[in-house]
Amino acid sequence: MQQDFTFVMKSSDIRQSFLDFFVGKSHTVVRSAPVIPADDPTLLFTNAGMNQFKDVFLAKGTRPYSRAADTQKCIRASGKHNDLEDVGRDTYHHTFFEMLGNWSFGDYYKEEAITWAWELLTAVWKLPEDRLYATVYHDDEESFRIWEEKTSILPDHILRFGDKDNFWEMGETGPCGPCSEIHIDLTPDGSGRTLVNADDPRAIELWNLVFIQYDRQADGRLEPLPQRHVDTGMGFERVCAVMQGKSSNYDTDVFRPLFDTITELTGVVYGASMDDPQDIAMRVIADHARTLSFALSDGAMPSNEGRGYVLRRILRRALRYAKDLGCNKPILHRLVATVADSMGDVFPELRDRQDAVARIVKAEEESFLVTLDRGIEIFNGLVGKVRSEGNAILGGEDAFKLYDTYGFPFDLTRLMASSVGLQVDDEGFERCMQEQKTRARQDRREKQQGGAEEGLWEWFSDLHATEFTGYDGLESDATIIGVSRSNKSLLLVLDQTPFYAESGGQIGDSGWIETGEYRLEVTDTQKDGDSFVHVVTRAFDNVRDSEADPADIAVGQGKVHVSVDRKRRQATERNHTATHLLHAVLRHNLGEHVQQKGSLVNPERLRFDFSHFSKLTPEEIEAVESGVNECIRMAESTRKHADVPYDDAIAKGALAFFGDKYADRVRVLEIPGISVELCGGTHVDNIGQIGLFKIVSESSVAAGVRRIEALTGRAAEELMWNEYRELHGVRQLLKLKAEEPPSEKVAAILEERRALEKQLADLKAEALLATLQNDVSASEDVGGCRIVAKVVEGADAEGLRHAAQALRQQFPLSAGLLCSAAEGKVSLAAFASDRAVKELGIDAGKLIRPAAAAVKGGGGGKAEFATAGGKNPEGMEEACSVFREAVRSMAEAG
Repeated sequence: MQQDFTFVMKSSDIRQSFLDFFVGKSHTVVRSAPVIPADDPTLLFTNAGMNQFKDVFLAKGTRPYSRAADTQKCIRASGKHNDLEDVGRDTYHHTFFEMLGNWSFGDYYKEEAITWAWELLTAVWKLPEDRLYATVYHDDEESFRIWEEKTSILPDHILRFGDKDNFWEMGETGPCGPCSEIHIDLTPDGSGRTLVNADDPRAIELWNLVFIQYDRQADGRLEPLPQRHVDTGMGFERVCAVMQGKSSNYDTDVFRPLFDTITELTGVVYGASMDDPQDIAMRVIADHARTLSFALSDGAMPSNEGRGYVLRRILRRALRYAKDLGCNKPILHRLVATVADSMGDVFPELRDRQDAVARIVKAEEESFLVTLDRGIEIFNGLVGKVRSEGNAILGGEDAFKLYDTYGFPFDLTRLMASSVGLQVDDEGFERCMQEQKTRARQDRREKQQGGAEEGLWEWFSDLHATEFTGYDGLESDATIIGVSRSNKSLLLVLDQTPFYAESGGQIGDSGWIETGEYRLEVTDTQKDGDSFVHVVTRAFDNVRDSEADPADIAVGQGKVHVSVDRKRRQATERNHTATHLLHAVLRHNLGEHVQQKGSLVNPERLRFDFSHFSKLTPEEIEAVESGVNECIRMAESTRKHADVPYDDAIAKGALAFFGDKYADRVRVLEIPGISVELCGGTHVDNIGQIGLFKIVSESSVAAGVRRIEALTGRAAEELMWNEYRELHGVRQLLKLKAEEPPSEKVAAILEERRALEKQLADLKAEALLATLQNDVSASEDVGGCRIVAKVVEGADAEGLRHAAQALRQQFPLSAGLLCSAAEGKVSLAAFASDRAVKELGIDAGKLIRPAAAAVKGGGGGKAEFATAGGKNPEGMEEACSVFREAVRSMAEAG
């Protein structure tokens, strides 16, 4: 690339320079949203800077500022925006990247966005004007004129393009508008004009300026938005390459620390050539280490579903490439510290969770490496088979076997096949996947949709936001501002409400809404943007003194009186505050790697998911439960801080919950000396009100995530009384004194029972063997060989095996088959004495197979002894006959 730059900036300086520039233009610098979207079910990962402002563009949310700038963490490894396959093969694709951006929410528009972008690139960063191109939407005359008249860009460097390249849309409907992109010509001779928008690395897009001015309707029409917005995005890694005079993003100081660590671990040095397999492997490993570090730091976990499976694919893909570096042991977890060291100043969560992330990654690596070598061996065998048949396509069923049995993601199999010149049957693999999903669905009911599914809304106010008053009281007067009907329910939005809407793991409140004519029972409260939706499922007609169908009630704008179910709210608050105590005690007892991964609090119980790497021992569970109850007995008053700046709260040690989205000003729950957490939920005034805490279960949710379920207050008390009554009943049955522990007496009874059961089994075995000895003695003698084939009533599989082994020892020249059935399952045991094997060639292992077929089963073993099973008891007599005839033939021939 031609060098036209007067200075080279470090990546950290480039990032800070961008933010400082827009601070100078009265922008508020906002923190990056997590790469795990908190409240957008349409996204697996945050993939653009605009994601955290989507509610503003959809007119469902607001911000306290009208101008913003940030550097956003992004992952593109799934769905429409998926760069996974390209990573490592070129110079500029990544699964993780930063996106620098600036926004205007109904403030400045095209002229400022364009002229400021030009000022930063040319006046501040000194990029050569004759290498920059601007693209505009083909009929966006306003943008074209601004570029032509308000900047010093060369007139013939303003290019027009159509919908594909220069019109941005959020989805099939909704906010959209034209965009103007800035590209840079990196060709040696400046001849890149024809390469703009041609997906050529010699003329790459640096910055996209999106002008959101329309609302796309379902019929395709474009309606002007009441407010126009600006949304811009600049690829940080790309601009670093340009500013540092590099032809590849991977040659910048953004990636150099990772390559240095990989070299230390493998001895392989980066920089041989673009197409060198080891260079490709190092680019893949470096990129994927960044993705895993950021995703896991933000609370994601590898799994077999959704985003967790995407991360597992990425990790396994990197491990496969590590083999190209001669590395056959875990390597990615060693790179987590490098990512944290190089980027932790900007994204402190990388350092805060570094140890936990490294442990999760290492556990995943060790698990996959156990099967990777075997899977590669199977893959190589399949390749040989395909080639021997003269084909060039690996079958979909074979690819599915690698996926299902050895954990090979399909794209990894496709990658390995490509490296040996083969293709993979995509359709066949997908067919196998669908068949598996169909089988899985047969045994489970589809989940019913809950909550407040939106129907057609009738609004009585231009403002749709609800003011929450439930921190300070449980009753209030309010005005209905929106009505809808859904799932045989009446849905109401009020201008203010004490009803808590479900969020942060706390379920929505229930209670009543009183109109002049009706008493409406609210059974749930949900959030829809800034609106609180009250779900009414029962109604009482005060005039007619009868039940009414909520969906048929005519409700308009009017005053109502609302009241929350006090007992349910208080029970929920006990459980919610208890989760904060539990979190604190877990971190104190197990270590600060413990992070909340999810929760559910309702009036009945609490559920708390947290990061930890092993099952809690009974002693640890007891210590946690005791610790929480000790906190409760301290009876500390809680301190609920409202409207605290987010950064101030974090600086004072407040913990943020996984999966929640926090505003710039937050609520903080402080339990003095115990816990400080960001939390918008409702809580008890004094932790002594929780009363009692009792853990009822501890289990695994996913790799590295544990779950505790517990009860508080009256529910915990009732559980303990029930257990006491059961224990008291046991004491009475055992005739124990109060001081005698029932466990010793129960253990003694169980041991006595086991001894009696063994005696009984021995007696049964002796009786069975005696009977069978008589049967063998009286059995058919062919050529001196005793042949017995018999259905034995009441014997289990172990009894048959024991009897068969004893008979072959007691009768020097003998062969036999013993059959029995229990609960529809058939057991077979075949034997042949040593002389029968040597002199007559009788092989019990072979003879049992046709006998097992008669009972619709299978089995095998050695010549002297074999076992089998089946599922057709009616075929046992046929099995005996088959075995008897086979042995008779061999004995006669011998």
